[in-house]
Amino acid sequence: MSRIGKKPVILTKGVSASVSGQTVEVKGPKGTRSFTATDDVTLSVVGNEIKVTPRGTSKRACQQWGMARSMVENLVTGVTTGFKRELEIQGVGYRAAMAGNVLKLSLGYSHEVNFEVPGGVTVSAPKQTEIIVEGIDQQLVGQVAANIRDWKRPEPYKGKGIRYQGEFVFRKEGKKK
Repeated sequence: MSRIGKKPVILTKGVSASVSGQTVEVKGPKGTRSFTATDDVTLSVVGNEIKVTPRGTSKRACQQWGMARSMVENLVTGVTTGFKRELEIQGVGYRAAMAGNVLKLSLGYSHEVNFEVPGGVTVSAPKQTEIIVEGIDQQLVGQVAANIRDWKRPEPYKGKGIRYQGEFVFRKEGKKK
């Protein structure tokens, strides 16, 4: 039995959901999102709750039960509050700035890195050393943040690079004479 799957997803005020077959569509103040579940689970809307139940007792049905419920909950969270990833830049001369739909990064390379922001997310740089990625799709927000971080990951000797807010970077000791 899935402890996560047993809990119904509660629809908050201003959010509506509709199920057609294996697809659930959630509408809220920030937009509309949908998710198509596998045939191992059944989706149903009862009042202001979305319930996910397994079809059978197979191992795959139990796995899909908890996963489908988590995906539906992420849809509801996305259309109400949205998702946010904060990145911070550390290093002398490292900075970020927005120019239209392009994030311009100065990361110690001989050239400036221009990162084209994909649709569905908003990227802002309130400070030169801070980047905020926001959107209603959790997977897309996380992927864009990871792509930005990949341009200059934090290195273990001086800790320079782009890191997630609050990320711990294991520091190594340098060479000794």
